[in-house]
Amino acid sequence: MASFNEFARQGGVGAAPARQHVVVYTDGSSRGNPGPGGYGAVLVYIDSAGMRHTRELWQGYRNTTNNRMELLGPITALEALTRPCSVELHSDSQYVVNAFNKHWVDGWQRKGWKTASKQPVKNQDLWRRLLAAMEPHDVEWVWVKGHAGHELNERCDELATQAADGKLGPLQDDKGFSA
Repeated sequence: MASFNEFARQGGVGAAPARQHVVVYTDGSSRGNPGPGGYGAVLVYIDSAGMRHTRELWQGYRNTTNNRMELLGPITALEALTRPCSVELHSDSQYVVNAFNKHWVDGWQRKGWKTASKQPVKNQDLWRRLLAAMEPHDVEWVWVKGHAGHELNERCDELATQAADGKLGPLQDDKGFSA
């Protein structure tokens, strides 16, 4: 059985192989806003032999915001992929999904990272990092209702909240966050 990372190294001889299809679910959480926070991500793919592979990612931070954690989930998931993939990315954050599906990011970039009210876009460091992480992939953004019983969304919520509570490892500093 191939590991999750091995699929990314499998290449074809001759013509470029079809992009691997990866389904990703992400969630972010904060205990207070700002406060301790965390993200969770679940990546799933089916290999050429029909075997399902799953990888979970998470991290907790001492002081951050919910929106920063909602952004770090997709960033970390996309950065974990080591070759260009076709990604179906599910999030319960309308902030993140609408930024792409409603083309808010395009407008922010055209306006020099300013909102419609001419204010600086919050979390620019993470938006830029997310755009860079998306670059090699074909990403489809899918909004999923949170806390609605969807197995993988619920698992991401569990990872995010446990990470925020320090149950999955030590909390880190969110170096880009300023109160």
